[in-house]
Amino acid sequence: MSDAVELAIGGMTCASCAARIEKKLNRLDGVSATVNYATEIAHVSLDGSEVSTDDLVDVVERLGYQAALPTPQEAENGSAD
Repeated sequence: MSDAVELAIGGMTCASCAARIEKKLNRLDGVSATVNYATEIAHVSLDGSEVSTDDLVDVVERLGYQAALPTPQEAENGSAD
């Protein structure tokens, strides 16, 4: 079973920042992540992984960026596009 999570990412200044975050998230077991610099969103698939959203946020924050689950209003606005 695969769960999908979106994280709001802050503090990125260039596409290299997004690539760095993506690379680090993809090193976690069972995680497949793509980070979009323009939208500041990380799309993360957890395929049978024991990784929690807190673990994902922690990885991003240890790299020096901000990460959070989108608020329900942000998620609703993002899906309406």
